[in-house]
Amino acid sequence: MAIFWHGVIHGLSEAGLMVWMTWWPLVLGFSLSGLVQAAVPRGGLRAKMGGTGVAPVLWATTLGVISSSCSYAASAMARALFLRGARFCHSIIFMVASTNLVVELGIVLWLLLGWPFFVAEVVGGLIMIALLAFFGRVLDQGQDELRASLSAPETEAVPATSWRAALRARSTWERGAGYVLGDLTMLRVELAAGFLVAGYLTACVPDTWWSHLFLTGHGLWSTVENAVVAPLVAVLSFVCSVGNVPLAAALWMRGVAFGGVVAFIFADLVTLPLLLAYRRLYNTRTAIRLGLILWVVMSTAGVVTQLLFGATHLTPAVHHSALMGARITVGPTLFLNVAATVALLAWWWLRRHAAPSSSTAIDPVCHMQVDISAPAATYRHEGTLYYFCSPSCGDSFAAAPTKYLTGMVSSPTGSAIDPVCGMRVDPESAAAQVTIDGVTTYFCATGCRDTFLAGPTAAPGTTTISLGRKPVA
Repeated sequence: MAIFWHGVIHGLSEAGLMVWMTWWPLVLGFSLSGLVQAAVPRGGLRAKMGGTGVAPVLWATTLGVISSSCSYAASAMARALFLRGARFCHSIIFMVASTNLVVELGIVLWLLLGWPFFVAEVVGGLIMIALLAFFGRVLDQGQDELRASLSAPETEAVPATSWRAALRARSTWERGAGYVLGDLTMLRVELAAGFLVAGYLTACVPDTWWSHLFLTGHGLWSTVENAVVAPLVAVLSFVCSVGNVPLAAALWMRGVAFGGVVAFIFADLVTLPLLLAYRRLYNTRTAIRLGLILWVVMSTAGVVTQLLFGATHLTPAVHHSALMGARITVGPTLFLNVAATVALLAWWWLRRHAAPSSSTAIDPVCHMQVDISAPAATYRHEGTLYYFCSPSCGDSFAAAPTKYLTGMVSSPTGSAIDPVCGMRVDPESAAAQVTIDGVTTYFCATGCRDTFLAGPTAAPGTTTISLGRKPVA
């Protein structure tokens, strides 16, 4: 029993150390990503993904880089882009760039594993995109029939503005706060699972087990075997996006080849939940073909990346991680983590006091912020158009609209939910409230109350006035 509890405590301490080491880079990465998503106009980029040649590939890659790093959000957005005219190949390239060429992933990789892995992420990600473009005809097989079998969501046009002008506007920072908190909320389970699994793999799994799964000492053959097997480990890990970086660090410290670790990092798109999501987003045949192609592409990218690094003598000689020998002490990491926490609280405050936006809406199911010019799904209920971050949220809402609209008024904890922005509100300190037919609705700001009372004439998707009663003029 003592050995068991020692293993539990050791695994938790390793996971806690990983959180400590990566907290500030995670906040920094998500902050930069959220601000870019809010400031950079994306409508024009989406319109350029339907052609052939190199240009649409570059546009799809660029759009992915400035989008959310959440694998689930990326897969839903890829489907939305495909339904709005993008080639299937280009929508998948967007998905790969969105999850493997984003700033938060690079920062965490650099911190935990060193700059060679950061460079490998960029080089390997570009190799994956080149391979997907090469496999374009295979990916695009039957795309017209597939698009016809799916229903495209309604969208709203959003006026474009330059990123320089956008950064000077408070509304941009308020939207950025929504993206920052939304991405962190969406990824909280994956991040927590990644840290916990990595902690216990580091603390409890003996080296001999890894040596049976990943070959070592056989030169190129070991690299190929590691790169092929690593994505299969990712399939069973259930951890995607940035959450698999701690797992990659654990694999590297246990002797897995450089190319195998790189392939594992890219394999966040073939975890079992995502493979099931592809089946739901498209169909079984497409999901199988997509999963196999991604497996081949990420394994090949891992092998090619190691060969390139070996030829230039950039492959790390020692299987080392910043976690090895690290301790929680008073030093730069402490001050950076405190600053990151203050920054996150500032984002939260900004989001809480944000004015309603005409370019974004709140998913009434999961309360994620959604770009109304490119929602993953929409549903019109009682004259109001609602926007969703994924088809699954749209389906859940369509099956029981009243459940979610009523649920936005109050929650089991006794707190209230602002029906306009989705923020939790303490009824005793709410900034505003409205009582209609005996039902009181609470708001975080007077602006949300005014939007609520504006009813169907307000910006589409920014109000959930249809809570089973008539809007008030």
